[in-house]
This record gives sequence, structure tokens and C-alpha cells, in this order.
Amino acid sequence: MMNEKMVRANGVDLCVETFGDPSDPGILLIGGAASSMDWWEEEFCERLAAGPRFVIRYDLRDTGRSVSYPPGAPGYTQPDLVADALGLLDVLGLARAHLVGISMGGGMAQRIGVEHPERAASLTLISTSPGGPGGPSNPDLPPISEKLLAVFSEPSPDPDWSDREQVIEYVVDGQRPFAATSAAFDEERMRRIATQVVDRSSNIESSMKNHWILKGGEPVRSRLGSVTAPTLVLHGTEDPLFPYGHAVALANEIPGARLIPLEQTGHEMPPPAVWDVVVPAILAHTEAR
Repeated sequence: MMNEKMVRANGVDLCVETFGDPSDPGILLIGGAASSMDWWEEEFCERLAAGPRFVIRYDLRDTGRSVSYPPGAPGYTQPDLVADALGLLDVLGLARAHLVGISMGGGMAQRIGVEHPERAASLTLISTSPGGPGGPSNPDLPPISEKLLAVFSEPSPDPDWSDREQVIEYVVDGQRPFAATSAAFDEERMRRIATQVVDRSSNIESSMKNHWILKGGEPVRSRLGSVTAPTLVLHGTEDPLFPYGHAVALANEIPGARLIPLEQTGHEMPPPAVWDVVVPAILAHTEAR
């Protein structure tokens, strides 16, 4: 049974939905930038819950039905999002949980693993990086693909945020450059998710903009060697934002981490084609220890 509700965590209102029995091991799914809980698809959550696991997905600030701020003016920092995740565990009565984070959410999970190790039963890091895009501050990490850089250099104009269909199209088009090129872009699936995202968002413009301009939080890469939580790294072999070398570095820098490549996957929520790899891997990784 699904159970979506508003809760007060870390002093703000967050929308959360749970799957499974609260007495089973808890898995907290942490989304990426500009991503509401809708990107963790119901069937994916149900498969994990059948593990059996107690699966939690939620809307980060400025996404879905959670607290929203004016477009371009988020009243919070990146560390506040980390504190929200911990506050949500408190509300749910979980002293610790298995943390599954993707992209920015993977960065949040890393920070919890470093700064709050007692809260992380394990880490599963999807499509993320130990240090962000390759560049002067991380010269050992491969750079963003030239194709994606070209997209960033000429961003699409804003849609009419009051036009539902136009915004849905904007969200769908925004996913295309991040997808794997060896597999057909799943237009139907993307449109279904985008429609849910737009229809559930209290302020879709804020959702699309505010996470990209957040400040705060010192890099934790130099401290990854202190992570004690068992760590699983899942990464698309065709990720254009964090090419596969980021996953290799991440797995090498966290003691005992295991790396599993996801074929025909870009910088994206694991598509259904790889769920038969991803779900069993997460369930095996989150077995009682």
C-alpha cells in the first residue's frame, strides 16, 4: 500500500511516500537535482519493497509538493537538503537506513556517509561522482561530453510556465541529452513521468531552476576514505555528465566499494531495461548485516 503524506522534517514541510512494512530494513531514495519523487517510479519502488524492504521516496525542497521558494531564490543551501534527509529519518523513527542516492542525491548520500556515519546502514551511489564534473578542481576525472557541453552552452529558452503542455515538453526535452545514445529514447515513459512531475509540482519553475544555484557544503572527496558504510556504485556506461571514469574513481576511493556498470544507460534514472540488474543488486547490498 502506498502512503503519501506531508510531514514536518528539519523545520520544513516535505512530501513523503512509503512502500512496504516499516519493520523491514529501510531504504531512503534520494533524488537528483530538480527531481521530485516521481522519478523513482512506483514499480521500481514496489520491486524493492517486495525484497522485503521499507522503501521511502520523497520530494526534495522545491520539487513536487514539498516546500517551495521563489524561482531563482532558494532560501536554503545544499547542507540543508542533507539535514532534510536526516530529519525525514527521524520523523519515520529510523535511527539509520540504507541510502540510495542518484546524481546530486548520490552526493548527499556521500556526505551523510562521511559526516553522519551512524545514520547510513549502507550507501548505493547511482550516476554520481566523487568530485563533480572534471575540470581544474578535479583534473583526474573525465570531462563532460562535448555534445552535452554544447547543450549547456546554448540552453533552451524557458517555456511559458503557465502552459502545462509546453512545460511537459520542456521537461521531456531536457532529458534527451542525458540519455544513452545506443538505446532508443523512451518517449512514452519520459512523457508519463514528466506529466506526473508537472501535475504534482507546486511551483514547476522553481523545481527546474533552484537546485542548480544552491550554495554551501565543502567537497567531501578528500574524506571518502573514512566511509565505513558498505558501498555499492551503479553507473551508466554512457553517462555524458559524469563519464564512467567517475564511477571507477568513486569505487576506488571508498574502502571496499563494489562497482556495477549499467549498460546502455546514460545520466538518468536506471531505465526498466536494467532493473533486473539494479533491483537485485540493491536488495543483495541491503541484506541484514
